Amino acid sequence: MASKEKIVMKPIGFVKTAAVGDEVKDKTRTSQIVIRSELTEALDGLIGFSHLFVLFWLSQISNEQRRILKVHPRGRKDMPLLGVFATRTNLRPNPIGLTLVELVKVEVNVLTVRGLDAFDGTPVLDVKPFDLWDIGKNARMPGWWLKLHEEDERSVNA
Repeated sequence: MASKEKIVMKPIGFVKTAAVGDEVKDKTRTSQIVIRSELTEALDGLIGFSHLFVLFWLSQISNEQRRILKVHPRGRKDMPLLGVFATRTNLRPNPIGLTLVELVKVEVNVLTVRGLDAFDGTPVLDVKPFDLWDIGKNARMPGWWLKLHEEDERSVNA
């Protein structure tokens, strides 16, 4: 494949949620992923998994925002200015979202999930079951990330 070849994808479904604004960040909130009906068979066997990775298109990111290459994590000026690939920002050349969610139930072509940080109508590109293979045994993170994680933990436990 040539490096400049265009990639065309058709969403496998769409997000259905009542969450608006920052409510989508609430990891306790449930939402649905409505899979295209002709793909229903592809869901067979999914119910045995507790968690899924959901890949989705961040459809509210503008072409201008896609040109941003450096950000401060979470927009915080007290954090280092980093390349977008070193962060979890939604501002990316290809605005693809990735979230690990809890699979609550499967009903025909509708997946109910907990913890999906996507807006109503967001196109879903793929779902993949979480596997023990996905655990990074010797994973490490830089100091700035650990600081943010520690702050998040304190705010959750406050």
